[in-house]
Amino acid sequence: MKRIFNIDDERSQFHAVRAVQDLALDKPMQVTIEPETRTTANNRAQWPILNAFSEQLLWPVNGAMTKLTGEEWKHLLTSAYRQEAARVAQGLDGGMVLIGHRTREFKKNEWSDWLEFLNSVAADRDVKIPVSKSQAALYE
Repeated sequence: MKRIFNIDDERSQFHAVRAVQDLALDKPMQVTIEPETRTTANNRAQWPILNAFSEQLLWPVNGAMTKLTGEEWKHLLTSAYRQEAARVAQGLDGGMVLIGHRTREFKKNEWSDWLEFLNSVAADRDVKIPVSKSQAALYE
């Protein structure tokens, strides 16, 4: 049984503490307390932007201008967001492998900065982002 408590006031804190106190001790349990992560809706907000990059821009790959997938743009832009601080490793057959950053590691407070970064890069490169009203609400 997995229970998640978003603790943001004394009442929710009380219920979380109560749930821990009421645990049966017949098997080991794990309790983790961490800052709230982004929502699924927040995660979905990046894909229209990444897919717009994919549809509208070519990028040099292995010396040739080519289209990248949304997922490939996510890798490229995440590395840029982190000031290109990713590591490069030699591949098993001698090629190069970029060991990048993962957006799933971003906490909620960093997520809005990430979306602002994506929109800023899109504006700099004239990438047109389709934004619905529900997506616009995710930036507020």
